[in-house]
Amino acid sequence: MTTPVSSVGGASTSQTSSASATSAVASTNTLSYDDFLNLLMTELQHQDPTQPMDPTQMVSQLATVSEVGQSVQTNHTLSAMLTSSSLSQAESMIGRTITASDGGTTGVVSSVTVSSTGATATLTDGSQVSLSTGATVQ
Repeated sequence: MTTPVSSVGGASTSQTSSASATSAVASTNTLSYDDFLNLLMTELQHQDPTQPMDPTQMVSQLATVSEVGQSVQTNHTLSAMLTSSSLSQAESMIGRTITASDGGTTGVVSSVTVSSTGATATLTDGSQVSLSTGATVQ
């Protein structure tokens, strides 16, 4: 997931869909919301009609389904907020002078690339500074 931020007659941003951020979060879960629903439906389909599921168990499982759904939505919202925050911070750096944390590279930021591993600033002279390791903004 890489989102470039560049300056075009002022500061502007272009961002990719937050769907890629959501898929990155979802791929780290071992059991997805859909998997959980499929397990519940399979359990209901294969229960013994002469001994149906205890109603308290059913309510408990439905409450768990609701909790899982809310957790998925919360993770999606947090991911979108983090992406938005990163883009806002990156946009504010365009046109400013930065110095790398090691003091070896200094220059004016022409663009910033935000990815899942952190942000990288490209200076007007073509050199790049990793912002994930720290930099001084002047």
